Amino acid sequence: MKIKASDMKTISCTKLDEDLLKSFGAEIKTYKQGEKIFNQGEIPVYYYQIIEGKIKENNHDSQGREFIHNILGNGQSFGDSMLFIDKRYPISAEAITECTVIRLSKPNFLNLLEKHPETSVQINSCMSQRMHYQFLMLQNLASNDPIIRLTGLLEYLKSFHCDDIPQSFQVELTRQQIANLTGLRVETVIRTIKKMEKGNILKIDNRKIFF
Repeated sequence: MKIKASDMKTISCTKLDEDLLKSFGAEIKTYKQGEKIFNQGEIPVYYYQIIEGKIKENNHDSQGREFIHNILGNGQSFGDSMLFIDKRYPISAEAITECTVIRLSKPNFLNLLEKHPETSVQINSCMSQRMHYQFLMLQNLASNDPIIRLTGLLEYLKSFHCDDIPQSFQVELTRQQIANLTGLRVETVIRTIKKMEKGNILKIDNRKIFF
């Protein structure tokens, strides 16, 4: 099942007003490339929202192999769904570029939602949309066809952005990161990307992928 281009404009709505967050005690934090923002197994204590930079949500299997669950950028929040349940993080969050993040403590975040119920509705709506697109992506990742797997991932990533013009979205992932996200070998990813370029599904310009 494909994500329709007409549906792609609504998912990037998770950004909360920074001044509102600051009025409830939010602080600005910077992270170096490769620095962990939180670790798998830790207790969630903050709402996080990216001001600038990119982070990945990941974990590792018993052989040490990395599995990337998501890559997020400017204006997107992460880890927020874990603030509503008494569970530890099942994943880690790591800066893949130098990042500036605004974070708000869990008690203050819940207080904000209580004082501004419209914000609570916004958060719930956006988390539901994120789950919707993740389910669609998982359907594509279940396919044995690498083109379907890659197309599902690229449609999911593009769904976080407002521009639905074909081949206008730059995929800021390495071939290895794409392999980690799709469960494919990096050699398979490289071959499949070339096939998709020939089929005009995507374009490659100066080694950059545009979908």
